[in-house]
Amino acid sequence: MAAVGAISVPFWISTSTPTKIIASNTKSRISYPFKLSRNGIYPLSTFEKNGQHEQNFTLKAASSSSVGSAEYTEEPATKVKFQRSLSLPGCSNLLSLLGTGYREKVFAIIGVKVYAAGLYVNDSVFSRLDAWQGHSAADIQQDPSLFNKIFEADLEKSLLIVLVRDIDGKTFWDALDEAISPRIKSPTADDKSALSTFRGVFQGKPLKKETSIFLTWVDPTKMLVSLSFDGMPSSVDATIESPNVASALFDVFLGGDPVSPSLKGSVAKGLEATLK
Repeated sequence: MAAVGAISVPFWISTSTPTKIIASNTKSRISYPFKLSRNGIYPLSTFEKNGQHEQNFTLKAASSSSVGSAEYTEEPATKVKFQRSLSLPGCSNLLSLLGTGYREKVFAIIGVKVYAAGLYVNDSVFSRLDAWQGHSAADIQQDPSLFNKIFEADLEKSLLIVLVRDIDGKTFWDALDEAISPRIKSPTADDKSALSTFRGVFQGKPLKKETSIFLTWVDPTKMLVSLSFDGMPSSVDATIESPNVASALFDVFLGGDPVSPSLKGSVAKGLEATLK
Protein backbone atom coordinates (compact mmCIF):
# COMPACT_ATOMS: atom_id res chain seq x y z
CA MET A 1 0.00 0.00 0.00
CA ALA A 2 1.42 3.34 -0.95
CA ALA A 3 2.07 5.96 1.70
CA VAL A 4 -0.62 8.60 2.06
CA GLY A 5 0.31 12.24 1.56
CA ALA A 6 4.01 11.53 1.83
CA ILE A 7 7.02 10.46 -0.21
CA SER A 8 9.53 7.78 0.71
CA VAL A 9 13.18 8.62 1.22
CA PRO A 10 15.30 5.64 0.16
CA PHE A 11 18.51 7.63 -0.28
CA TRP A 12 20.13 10.77 1.10
CA ILE A 13 23.33 12.63 0.28
CA SER A 14 25.16 14.77 2.83
CA THR A 15 27.33 17.76 2.07
CA SER A 16 28.19 20.91 3.94
CA THR A 17 28.66 23.14 0.91
CA PRO A 18 26.36 24.23 -1.93
CA THR A 19 26.45 21.60 -4.66
CA LYS A 20 25.77 21.88 -8.36
CA ILE A 21 24.11 18.94 -10.03
CA ILE A 22 23.78 18.78 -13.79
CA ALA A 23 21.39 16.31 -15.35
CA SER A 24 20.07 15.55 -18.79
CA ASN A 25 17.26 13.43 -20.10
CA THR A 26 19.77 11.24 -21.91
CA LYS A 27 22.74 11.02 -19.59
CA SER A 28 22.40 12.04 -15.97
CA ARG A 29 25.43 12.89 -13.92
CA ILE A 30 23.64 11.37 -10.90
CA SER A 31 21.30 8.43 -10.79
CA TYR A 32 20.24 8.18 -7.15
CA PRO A 33 16.52 7.29 -7.18
CA PHE A 34 15.59 9.48 -4.24
CA LYS A 35 12.62 11.68 -3.47
CA LEU A 36 12.21 14.22 -0.70
CA SER A 37 9.08 15.00 1.27
CA ARG A 38 7.01 18.09 0.59
CA ASN A 39 9.03 19.83 3.28
CA GLY A 40 12.31 18.73 1.73
CA ILE A 41 14.57 20.70 -0.57
CA TYR A 42 13.94 19.31 -4.05
CA PRO A 43 11.82 16.38 -5.29
CA LEU A 44 12.98 13.92 -7.92
CA SER A 45 10.95 15.76 -10.56
CA THR A 46 13.58 18.51 -10.46
CA PHE A 47 15.85 16.14 -12.36
CA GLU A 48 13.25 14.79 -14.72
CA LYS A 49 12.62 17.78 -16.95
CA ASN A 50 13.28 17.40 -20.63
CA GLY A 51 16.56 18.72 -21.89
CA GLN A 52 19.73 19.48 -19.99
CA HIS A 53 19.46 21.76 -17.00
CA GLU A 54 21.23 22.46 -13.75
CA GLN A 55 20.14 23.35 -10.25
CA ASN A 56 22.10 24.80 -7.33
CA PHE A 57 21.10 23.78 -3.81
CA THR A 58 22.52 22.65 -0.50
CA LEU A 59 21.87 19.05 0.47
CA LYS A 60 21.49 18.46 4.19
CA ALA A 61 22.10 15.30 6.15
CA ALA A 62 18.90 13.67 7.35
CA SER A 63 18.55 12.74 10.98
CA SER A 64 17.28 9.27 11.84
CA SER A 65 13.98 10.79 12.97
CA SER A 66 13.21 12.24 9.55
CA VAL A 67 13.60 9.28 7.25
CA GLY A 68 11.99 5.93 6.58
CA SER A 69 9.35 4.66 8.99
CA ALA A 70 9.95 7.56 11.38
CA GLU A 71 7.78 9.77 9.14
CA TYR A 72 4.84 7.37 9.08
CA THR A 73 2.69 5.17 11.27
CA GLU A 74 1.40 1.96 9.69
CA GLU A 75 -2.11 0.80 10.47
CA PRO A 76 -1.36 -2.88 11.14
CA ALA A 77 -4.55 -4.52 9.81
CA THR A 78 -4.55 -2.78 6.42
CA LYS A 79 -0.84 -1.84 6.11
CA VAL A 80 -1.86 1.72 5.17
CA LYS A 81 0.86 4.21 6.10
CA PHE A 82 -0.22 7.50 7.64
CA GLN A 83 2.02 10.53 7.62
CA ARG A 84 2.64 11.65 11.20
CA SER A 85 1.80 15.28 10.51
CA LEU A 86 -0.36 16.99 7.90
CA SER A 87 -0.95 20.47 6.56
CA LEU A 88 -4.44 20.55 5.06
CA PRO A 89 -6.41 23.04 2.94
CA GLY A 90 -8.47 25.31 5.15
CA CYS A 91 -6.33 24.64 8.23
CA SER A 92 -4.01 27.23 9.71
CA ASN A 93 -2.03 24.77 11.82
CA LEU A 94 -0.09 21.56 11.33
CA LEU A 95 -2.02 18.54 12.63
CA SER A 96 -0.43 15.51 14.33
CA LEU A 97 -1.50 11.88 14.07
CA LEU A 98 -3.01 10.59 17.32
CA GLY A 99 -4.18 7.11 16.35
CA THR A 100 -5.16 4.78 13.48
CA GLY A 101 -7.67 2.01 12.90
CA TYR A 102 -9.81 0.34 10.27
CA ARG A 103 -13.46 -0.14 9.33
CA GLU A 104 -14.77 -3.60 8.63
CA LYS A 105 -18.12 -4.63 7.18
CA VAL A 106 -19.50 -8.14 7.45
CA PHE A 107 -20.89 -9.77 4.33
CA ALA A 108 -22.23 -13.33 4.61
CA ILE A 109 -20.44 -13.71 8.00
CA ILE A 110 -17.12 -12.71 6.43
CA GLY A 111 -15.46 -9.52 7.66
CA VAL A 112 -14.23 -7.32 4.82
CA LYS A 113 -11.97 -4.34 5.50
CA VAL A 114 -13.26 -1.24 3.74
CA TYR A 115 -10.91 1.52 4.84
CA ALA A 116 -8.20 2.60 7.23
CA ALA A 117 -8.62 5.77 9.28
CA GLY A 118 -6.36 8.12 11.19
CA LEU A 119 -7.23 10.94 13.60
CA TYR A 120 -5.14 14.12 13.48
CA VAL A 121 -5.28 16.90 16.07
CA ASN A 122 -3.80 20.29 16.80
CA ASP A 123 -1.18 19.63 19.51
CA SER A 124 -2.57 22.52 21.55
CA VAL A 125 -5.49 20.31 22.55
CA PHE A 126 -3.26 18.37 24.97
CA SER A 127 -2.87 21.41 27.23
CA ARG A 128 -6.63 21.20 27.82
CA LEU A 129 -6.53 17.58 28.96
CA ASP A 130 -4.50 17.92 32.16
CA ALA A 131 -7.28 16.26 34.16
CA TRP A 132 -6.52 12.97 32.41
CA GLN A 133 -2.77 12.93 33.01
CA GLY A 134 -1.62 9.49 34.13
CA HIS A 135 -4.83 7.74 33.11
CA SER A 136 -4.61 4.39 31.36
CA ALA A 137 -5.77 3.84 27.77
CA ALA A 138 -8.57 1.61 29.08
CA ASP A 139 -9.85 4.37 31.38
CA ILE A 140 -9.52 6.99 28.64
CA GLN A 141 -11.43 4.87 26.13
CA GLN A 142 -14.38 4.52 28.52
CA ASP A 143 -14.54 8.22 29.42
CA PRO A 144 -16.84 10.11 27.03
CA SER A 145 -16.08 13.44 28.72
CA LEU A 146 -12.49 13.36 27.42
CA PHE A 147 -13.58 12.84 23.81
CA ASN A 148 -16.24 15.53 24.24
CA LYS A 149 -13.50 17.86 25.45
CA ILE A 150 -11.45 17.15 22.32
CA PHE A 151 -14.43 17.76 20.05
CA GLU A 152 -15.54 20.93 21.82
CA ALA A 153 -12.06 22.45 21.74
CA ASP A 154 -12.02 25.32 19.25
CA LEU A 155 -9.06 23.71 17.51
CA GLU A 156 -8.72 21.99 14.14
CA LYS A 157 -8.82 18.20 13.95
CA SER A 158 -9.18 15.87 11.00
CA LEU A 159 -10.16 12.32 10.20
CA LEU A 160 -8.35 10.82 7.22
CA ILE A 161 -10.06 7.83 5.60
CA VAL A 162 -8.10 5.76 3.08
CA LEU A 163 -10.03 3.20 1.07
CA VAL A 164 -8.50 -0.26 0.81
CA ARG A 165 -10.91 -1.43 -1.89
CA ASP A 166 -12.90 0.09 -4.75
CA ILE A 167 -16.35 1.40 -3.84
CA ASP A 168 -18.81 3.72 -5.55
CA GLY A 169 -19.52 7.06 -3.92
CA LYS A 170 -23.21 6.35 -3.31
CA THR A 171 -22.43 3.15 -1.40
CA PHE A 172 -19.85 4.95 0.72
CA TRP A 173 -22.22 7.80 1.54
CA ASP A 174 -25.15 5.46 2.29
CA ALA A 175 -23.02 3.62 4.86
CA LEU A 176 -21.83 6.88 6.41
CA ASP A 177 -25.32 8.40 6.45
CA GLU A 178 -26.65 5.21 8.06
CA ALA A 179 -24.36 5.96 10.99
CA ILE A 180 -24.78 9.76 11.08
CA SER A 181 -28.55 10.25 10.70
CA PRO A 182 -29.70 8.23 13.77
CA ARG A 183 -27.39 10.41 15.89
CA ILE A 184 -29.34 13.55 14.88
CA LYS A 185 -32.62 13.15 16.75
CA SER A 186 -34.53 16.15 15.41
CA PRO A 187 -32.76 17.42 12.27
CA THR A 188 -33.27 21.09 11.47
CA ALA A 189 -33.46 22.60 7.99
CA ASP A 190 -29.77 23.49 8.34
CA ASP A 191 -28.93 19.90 9.27
CA LYS A 192 -30.79 18.54 6.23
CA SER A 193 -29.08 21.06 3.96
CA ALA A 194 -25.67 20.14 5.41
CA LEU A 195 -26.33 16.42 4.88
CA SER A 196 -27.39 17.11 1.29
CA THR A 197 -24.15 19.03 0.68
CA PHE A 198 -22.20 16.23 2.32
CA ARG A 199 -23.90 13.62 0.12
CA GLY A 200 -23.17 15.63 -3.02
CA VAL A 201 -19.41 15.23 -2.50
CA PHE A 202 -19.65 11.48 -3.09
CA GLN A 203 -22.58 11.02 -5.45
CA GLY A 204 -21.62 9.77 -8.91
CA LYS A 205 -17.95 9.33 -8.02
CA PRO A 206 -16.17 5.98 -8.33
CA LEU A 207 -13.96 5.86 -5.25
CA LYS A 208 -11.00 3.69 -6.14
CA LYS A 209 -8.70 1.88 -3.75
CA GLU A 210 -6.26 4.36 -2.11
CA THR A 211 -8.71 7.28 -2.44
CA SER A 212 -8.20 9.61 0.53
CA ILE A 213 -11.15 11.33 2.21
CA PHE A 214 -10.36 14.16 4.63
CA LEU A 215 -13.07 15.17 7.12
CA THR A 216 -11.78 18.21 9.00
CA TRP A 217 -13.46 19.95 11.90
CA VAL A 218 -12.37 23.60 11.78
CA ASP A 219 -14.39 24.14 14.94
CA PRO A 220 -17.35 22.34 16.58
CA THR A 221 -19.81 23.89 14.11
CA LYS A 222 -17.96 23.71 10.80
CA MET A 223 -16.46 20.82 8.85
CA LEU A 224 -14.46 20.69 5.62
CA VAL A 225 -14.57 17.75 3.22
CA SER A 226 -11.77 17.04 0.74
CA LEU A 227 -11.28 14.11 -1.62
CA SER A 228 -7.98 13.16 -3.16
CA PHE A 229 -7.33 10.38 -5.64
CA ASP A 230 -3.58 10.90 -5.54
CA GLY A 231 -2.21 11.72 -2.09
CA MET A 232 -2.81 15.09 -0.46
CA PRO A 233 -5.80 17.28 -1.36
CA SER A 234 -5.27 20.62 -3.06
CA SER A 235 -8.61 22.17 -2.16
CA VAL A 236 -11.79 21.86 -0.10
CA ASP A 237 -14.65 20.11 -1.91
CA ALA A 238 -17.41 21.10 0.51
CA THR A 239 -18.01 23.05 3.69
CA ILE A 240 -20.52 21.56 6.12
CA GLU A 241 -21.95 24.14 8.51
CA SER A 242 -24.05 22.33 11.08
CA PRO A 243 -23.16 21.73 14.74
CA ASN A 244 -25.37 18.63 14.80
CA VAL A 245 -23.81 17.03 11.73
CA ALA A 246 -20.29 17.87 12.89
CA SER A 247 -20.98 16.41 16.34
CA ALA A 248 -22.68 13.31 14.92
CA LEU A 249 -19.76 12.52 12.65
CA PHE A 250 -17.30 12.81 15.53
CA ASP A 251 -19.51 10.49 17.58
CA VAL A 252 -19.60 7.97 14.71
CA PHE A 253 -15.87 7.40 15.12
CA LEU A 254 -15.11 8.37 18.73
CA GLY A 255 -18.39 8.08 20.61
CA GLY A 256 -19.78 5.29 22.76
CA ASP A 257 -20.51 2.96 19.83
CA PRO A 258 -17.81 3.73 17.24
CA VAL A 259 -17.86 2.19 13.76
CA SER A 260 -14.12 1.56 14.14
CA PRO A 261 -13.33 0.32 17.66
CA SER A 262 -9.71 -0.13 16.59
CA LEU A 263 -9.40 3.60 15.82
CA LYS A 264 -10.82 4.68 19.17
CA GLY A 265 -8.59 2.18 20.97
CA SER A 266 -5.52 3.46 19.14
CA VAL A 267 -6.44 7.08 19.90
CA ALA A 268 -6.83 6.16 23.59
CA LYS A 269 -3.32 4.66 23.56
CA GLY A 270 -1.99 7.79 21.86
CA LEU A 271 -3.59 9.94 24.56
CA GLU A 272 -2.18 7.73 27.32
CA ALA A 273 1.33 8.11 25.89
CA THR A 274 0.97 11.88 25.43
CA LEU A 275 -0.61 12.57 28.82
CA LYS A 276 1.92 10.68 30.96
